[in-house]
Amino acid sequence: MLWKTKHVGHRNFVYFLSILVGLIAGLGAVILKNSTHFIQHLMENKVVSNYHHPFYFLFPLVGLSLTYLVKKYVIRQEFGHGIPSTLRAIAKKKGIMRQYQMFSALLTAPLTVGFGGSVGLEGPTVSTAAAISSNISRLFHTNQSTRTLLMGCAAAGAIACIFKAPIAAIVFAIEVFSLDLTLISLLPLLISSISGVLLSYFFYGTDTILPFELIDKFTLGQVPFFVIFGILAALTSIYFTKVYAYFHDFFDGIKSPIKRLLIGGLGLGIIVFFIPPLYGEGFEVINNMVTGNFHEVVTNNFMHIDITNNWAIIALLIGLVLFKVIASALTFGAGGIGGIFSPSLFMGSVLGFGFAKFINTVDLFRIHLSESNFTLVGMAGVLGGVLQAPLTAIFLIAELTGGYKLFIPLMITVAICFAVTKYFLPYSVYSMELARKGDLITHDKDQAVLTLMNIENLIETKFVKVSPDMTLGDIVHKAVVKSNRNIFPVISVKSKKIVGIILLDDIRPIMFDQSLYTEVVARDVMQAPPEIIDLNKDRMTDIMKKFQDSSAWNLPVIRDDKYIGFISKSKLLTAYRRQLINFTS
Repeated sequence: MLWKTKHVGHRNFVYFLSILVGLIAGLGAVILKNSTHFIQHLMENKVVSNYHHPFYFLFPLVGLSLTYLVKKYVIRQEFGHGIPSTLRAIAKKKGIMRQYQMFSALLTAPLTVGFGGSVGLEGPTVSTAAAISSNISRLFHTNQSTRTLLMGCAAAGAIACIFKAPIAAIVFAIEVFSLDLTLISLLPLLISSISGVLLSYFFYGTDTILPFELIDKFTLGQVPFFVIFGILAALTSIYFTKVYAYFHDFFDGIKSPIKRLLIGGLGLGIIVFFIPPLYGEGFEVINNMVTGNFHEVVTNNFMHIDITNNWAIIALLIGLVLFKVIASALTFGAGGIGGIFSPSLFMGSVLGFGFAKFINTVDLFRIHLSESNFTLVGMAGVLGGVLQAPLTAIFLIAELTGGYKLFIPLMITVAICFAVTKYFLPYSVYSMELARKGDLITHDKDQAVLTLMNIENLIETKFVKVSPDMTLGDIVHKAVVKSNRNIFPVISVKSKKIVGIILLDDIRPIMFDQSLYTEVVARDVMQAPPEIIDLNKDRMTDIMKKFQDSSAWNLPVIRDDKYIGFISKSKLLTAYRRQLINFTS
């Protein structure tokens, strides 16, 4: 550390750490992907093909049970899944993530997804990389802003390695982690993204997760269909978020982890048994859609529907869209570890293919829509709506197609989808839980600084308390004389609740009249506080508003209806200014 301080500038050291973080993030992505695909290959190609199809019913419950056992007996810690846990660490823990978070997802996500959990690996990959970068930052004693930047670099490196899409990875880190797009932050993000891509080429060569070659060109006559499809993608995004939130609240109401495991595992097993394409991440289904091999997707349907009938195919595709999010929500509810990135791409691809198939089957508009193009545009639309990260969705699909020939339809669809979804749902799946608690960091710098501030550190407790029945003489001798403050909280002896406050100005006209010392009590001269800060309810934005509306310099603080102390406006503004400097440095 001494050598670094003397010989290496801070900026150059951040560049070095961004390379290291990008490589580690890419390595984590490779480990997660390979271990998951190994388990999935073993289960599907060995067990199912050699023995019996009903194993599809059993696999998810086995995987979720193994995940539960690893969490309870190996990691022995409760931890969140995917990106929301990382955002929470940035918002409320100054970017500090525990050491077990560096390997918890590496052990549990492959078990969840490999055995059929209908979720993705992108979220666990990002959270693992972010945890590693957080601990590396702590090792080198970096400040909070640098730590947050390096966590964004880890996210960029992970996404770049998974998709071989370095630009989309940078945009993802900026949109989802709410990083400021400045020259200081852009270069480390670029370095990490490049490191992740190079590592991907080292391990996988030129293979991509979605091999695609654009054949059908975009024409002006297709614009109305992309507009309509943008609205349809928005409705699907809203459906995804609403169903996900419903199941999240449902499983939160079940206190027993064993009950959650059984309900979610059995429910997921039934869905996967009847709809095998919902097994695992679903990239094989997406690739089949993109290349036009949709028969591979709908052949194994439990109702043995005639797949030569286009209407039957459309009905099956609608079923895949409707049940994918249910399968994902059941996986999470049962305690599985994964992400929503892949489910969003899955639903978007099926929706886009189904929409184009529907228009071509109806044949009322004398136009033939490219099913593969709409598959890709659908992926971008639903991803942009669910994550509420439109630029990430556009650049990801543009890079996966190897060019920007679909850029215009991507922009049209994603813009409409994002606008409609944002109107009905102000927060994404990633951020809605944090937003409920007021812990969400956004690109609004003022809001972000307020979110990062710690209320507990601002509470002052060295105020002399008085009781409602205390006489004026006792107030003068036991409170005023012994305190250097001009405000005194009046606290109920039995309930410990604050019933009022006494300002020095309230008693100054009578405090020297000794004839009133036994006649006047605190209850006679106290007044109601202009506002009360409740630690269980009020966030920093609420506190700022209370100070603004009341014009008070000190406000009492309570927790569980009991008095804690005071927060002063001067201390609050000083802390805000200090946090703003740290945030923008």
